[in-house]
Amino acid sequence: MTTQPTRRHLFGPGPSNCYPEATEALGRPLLGHLDPDFITILDNACDALRTLWGTTNTRTLPLSATGSAGMEAAFVNTVVPGDIAVIAVNGLFGERMCEVARRCGAEVVRVDHEWGTPIDAERVLKAHPSPKVIAAVHAETSTGVLSDVSELGTNKGDALLIVDAVTSLGGIEVRADDWGIDIGYSGTQKCLGVPPGLSPITVSERAFKRRVKDPRSWYLDIGLLGGYVGAAQGSSRTYHHTAPVAMVASLEAGLRRILDEGLEHVWARHEAAGQALREGLQNLGLELFAPEGYRLPSLTTVKVPEGVESARVRRHLMGKYSMEIGAGVGRYADSIWRIGTMGPNAQQDSVELILGALEDGIRRSA
Repeated sequence: MTTQPTRRHLFGPGPSNCYPEATEALGRPLLGHLDPDFITILDNACDALRTLWGTTNTRTLPLSATGSAGMEAAFVNTVVPGDIAVIAVNGLFGERMCEVARRCGAEVVRVDHEWGTPIDAERVLKAHPSPKVIAAVHAETSTGVLSDVSELGTNKGDALLIVDAVTSLGGIEVRADDWGIDIGYSGTQKCLGVPPGLSPITVSERAFKRRVKDPRSWYLDIGLLGGYVGAAQGSSRTYHHTAPVAMVASLEAGLRRILDEGLEHVWARHEAAGQALREGLQNLGLELFAPEGYRLPSLTTVKVPEGVESARVRRHLMGKYSMEIGAGVGRYADSIWRIGTMGPNAQQDSVELILGALEDGIRRSA
């Protein structure tokens, strides 16, 4: 006897609830990973990802792994022992970039910022005169902070720019070509409204020409991966691995849903939902964590009120409303909540549900 899982309102930092089209695609008849129909689906997904990334990069594809693998692919293909990696750190995922780069043998130059503040591009650019890579998080999931990475791209010099867009792609404006992003990576489970399991990545021709020719990771070798999507030798296609065909079909359906709505309209919908949530939280007397002007529309961070137990409120929301919101991380684990309005959840009715449930939870726990 099977048990039907409870439907959750996924208003945490990810995964978000899925677009119906993405969910429906998971139930379609399975195709082989070399089936011509699947290749068409894969190619369509890659084309759509180019639109979302704002790029013409040939090597724009969904890695068969989560967003963390996208991070690892970015560094394993660009740095070798002794290379200088300047990394902006203003939250957990900047910290992780440092660790991944260190394990690749890079000499990491950290540019630390107070968690909850945006990156200071001038400080990052002055941190080393000739780094191999400069890396930063566009949308820091741990703190809800949005940083301007375009200045890094404009003034990067000979360095390659690596950008984490896990919580921005599909919900916030991203312009990889215009901003000078050489390698960008994301995840499917946030603003794209698709289940977790793939990492959309884009690699500029500049980065590809300067890639590590024999990276430590065979699986994440962008030379081999590019060949799998037909970017190795013109239109030829080389076998690399058995792709997760159902997940790619789900991604293609979710991306088509976004583009059918209109990408700029989707960005505006995320902004409207984020603004409504921020205003509603402040009307409840709560204090926002990220500074004004640098707040993510897709993920709002709010301080837990004095005298209120964070975990108790979250348990109440889960038990009574089947609703998930996120705790903070690190030293903010018990002092902030992270509330996502991403993908199909970027709607006014989601905001109203969150505010009503949170008000109830705070009242009961105070």
